[in-house]
Amino acid sequence: MIDEKEFIQQLLDPKTQNTAFQKLISDYQRPLYAHIRNIVLNHDDADDVLQNTFVKVFQYLKNFKGESKLFSWMYRIATNESLTFLNQKAKLKGITSEDLQNKTIDNLKADVYFDGDEIQIKLQKAIVTLPEKQQLVFKMKYFQELKYEEIAEILGTSVGALKASYHHAVKKIELYVTTN
Repeated sequence: MIDEKEFIQQLLDPKTQNTAFQKLISDYQRPLYAHIRNIVLNHDDADDVLQNTFVKVFQYLKNFKGESKLFSWMYRIATNESLTFLNQKAKLKGITSEDLQNKTIDNLKADVYFDGDEIQIKLQKAIVTLPEKQQLVFKMKYFQELKYEEIAEILGTSVGALKASYHHAVKKIELYVTTN
């Protein structure tokens, strides 16, 4: 396995760029899709956001300073693209992001790519009630099992703040699930 700096050089070199970018896509397509899908919930929307994410990665790779891992940088782009997508979609429909997410959850049962049950839908409804940052932290920790250090790098915040956010999110979700 080549080191990350060498791989980034391959991505930037016109001679090796295509092969390196194909490797980047094959290595990160699944985890990025899962991350995006956890945020936008809908399969087709997740595919669109994933495509936009890879376009942005390709477009801005020359600006990547290496201050974080490539993985974290791409996840940050995917997170921002997902949130922007949700906000734009809600604005187009003239509703809040929370209302949009609730409608999407209501449509999950009809989504052939969703294999959850009633408990999963209840969990998703509980997550929607959380503030945006708590939603992100909970989804990255619970569904993707990312380490706090990785989440901190992606979201640009401290591990301590993330642990507190996750703890509060879990308590709110437990309360929602037991009272609804």
